[in-house]
Amino acid sequence: MANESDRKTVRVTIFNQTYTLLASDEPGEVESLAHYVDEIMTQIAARGGNVDTARTAVLACLHMADKIATIEKEFNALKSRIETRSGELSKMLDHLVE
Repeated sequence: MANESDRKTVRVTIFNQTYTLLASDEPGEVESLAHYVDEIMTQIAARGGNVDTARTAVLACLHMADKIATIEKEFNALKSRIETRSGELSKMLDHLVE
């Protein structure tokens, strides 16, 4: 975990609002994430017409939560396949060593 002295100030703009944030990682990473959030909110607002900022933010959060849930499912399925295959390979190696 980064110390307070390791943090850097980063200014980002999301949906026409400027925010000053403390970044414990690389400032470029925070800027990239902010740009991603801005793009999603802008796309949602463009599709929704005259949608207020809070509603746009909630819809953006739901979009990102859905994306995270999908990635977690894919990750867990991949992890399960790796564990299964690892077990099969381990048995094959045990058989060869015998």
